[in-house]
Amino acid sequence: NKDKIKADTKMTPPPPPPVEIYIAKVGSISENLDFPGTILAYDATELHPEISGRLTYLNIPEGKAVQAGSLIARIYDGDLKAQLGKLKVQLQTAEQTAKRYESLLSINGVSKQEYDLKMLEISNIKADIDIVQSNLRRTEVRAPFSGILGLKMVSTGAYVTPATLLSTLREQDRLQIQFNLPERYMGKVREGQDISFQTEGNAKSYTARIAATESEVSENSRSLMIRADIQKGDRELTPGSFVNVHISLNSDTAALMIPSEAILPQPRGKKAALLKGGLVSFVPVETGLRDTSRIQVTSGISAGDTIILTGLMGLKPDSKVNIQKIRE
Repeated sequence: NKDKIKADTKMTPPPPPPVEIYIAKVGSISENLDFPGTILAYDATELHPEISGRLTYLNIPEGKAVQAGSLIARIYDGDLKAQLGKLKVQLQTAEQTAKRYESLLSINGVSKQEYDLKMLEISNIKADIDIVQSNLRRTEVRAPFSGILGLKMVSTGAYVTPATLLSTLREQDRLQIQFNLPERYMGKVREGQDISFQTEGNAKSYTARIAATESEVSENSRSLMIRADIQKGDRELTPGSFVNVHISLNSDTAALMIPSEAILPQPRGKKAALLKGGLVSFVPVETGLRDTSRIQVTSGISAGDTIILTGLMGLKPDSKVNIQKIRE
């Protein structure tokens, strides 16, 4: 009858819920970090004259390469050259007189004191010549190293001072990138470690090697300044350009990785649902690094465990499930 059919229906348990499972296995993972950085020339400087005066020569081919020691500019030096010529004549005369004194000294024609005074005069003239020659060298501006010149900021005939900017010079063959590393990652990078970077609007990836770090952490940003040598660049890399620095930390080739959706956040900690002996079991887990779809489990799960991925909110401990799919 109808009452018996209804009673039988109530006694029939619902079918096990369908689920998808995943067999825990070991994989590899690394923590990927991205930081903004800037390209720097290994050597870069502003070119200024050492003394004040009028420019009589200027050789600044804008954007062109120059060799170390190339003459960039010269300031008027006519007065110094005249002074040098006068001192050279005085030196020649003093040396001739000293030779005569030396001959007379052997026959007591002059005193030893007179001879010594003449030799002292020669030494003083030579010192004055050295000073004038040094001042002459200061009238020249030469390239301190080989590199690329910037824009010309003055013209021939201009009156310049040591504060006047003539141009800039930067090295092209050796480049670096500079970026700030947050304090919490300080112990995870080392000198000689390779990193990668990309420039704005360019998908090409370049490699750099960490060369040096600042000696202390910045109090304002709580970060450490780092410089890395670019291993192989090209003409597209320009000092001052923005770059995106990419660093892989904590690389682990024996990490236990599972899909992120298998983790159930709890008020205190995290849990995962395992299938043991055909029954559901909830176990506490601890997690580590994660990527776009996976998360590392550091405790609570072992390789080979069967992990339930779907229908987690409707599962109860020691209940059965119907396996619909095994995820790879």
